[in-house]
Amino acid sequence: MEDGKQHVYIIGSKGIPAKYGGFETFVEKLTEYQVDKNIQYHVACMTENSAKSGISDKHFEHNGAKCFNIDVPNIGPARAIYYDIAALRYAIQIAKNNQNHRPIFYVLACRIGPVINNLKKQISDLNGKLFINPDGHEWMRGKWKYPIRRYWKYSERLMVKHTDELICDSKNIEKYIKKEYGKYSPKTNYISYGTDLTKSTLNSNSPIVQKWFEEKNVKEKDYFLVVGRFVPENNYKTMISQFMKSNTIRDFVIITNVEENRLYKKIKKETRFDKDNRIKFVG
Repeated sequence: MEDGKQHVYIIGSKGIPAKYGGFETFVEKLTEYQVDKNIQYHVACMTENSAKSGISDKHFEHNGAKCFNIDVPNIGPARAIYYDIAALRYAIQIAKNNQNHRPIFYVLACRIGPVINNLKKQISDLNGKLFINPDGHEWMRGKWKYPIRRYWKYSERLMVKHTDELICDSKNIEKYIKKEYGKYSPKTNYISYGTDLTKSTLNSNSPIVQKWFEEKNVKEKDYFLVVGRFVPENNYKTMISQFMKSNTIRDFVIITNVEENRLYKKIKKETRFDKDNRIKFVG
């Protein structure tokens, strides 16, 4: 039954506790540092490597948020689309069963445009609101083949058309949305990501730091560091190939989510970085 709280359902991150990824870290920190206790967060979580599909029996709490698992089959690029649709449908059902008053459904990324109109009607029937975070220019990313990029652009347009409000974490994205989809008069709100201003208690003498340097065969203050997702648009090939032309004796330390995937093998073949012992993927 209704409890007087503002219920916010967050769809589109892989879930919390966060492992890596911008959306996952955002949701983790949003719930961790929650101040207004009149808000009840509900967070969809993807059950990975599932052989079946549907709603998992596992419901749990993390950082005060009520989390629910969605089992998703391994169906390639369409997996994220399936996940968002299943998660949003289930969230709508939870809100309906609990008789939530004016619930908010906050969808991260624009993956489900072709079905959003129908789901928006169900949300409106609950007197709820649909918020969208449009993320970046997903339709321009080099990791996607052309048909998938076309789908992303089409889906983005429909998401913008049917949402109540777009939460943009970049001023440039907000500007792009207003210009590209001006005919829909989109309502936007720019909210930047926060950051933790508390200084680390670790230093060069900390055992965990010394152990890390030893395990990775890296010397303190004797390396260049890159941290980022291992995707084509982050220009790893350019960084690696240009570094290899340098005469520096320092290491090139790369912290990323890389697994030996197609991009990794392609860059390795084209640059032969495995022959340069200065270049170190450290996990």
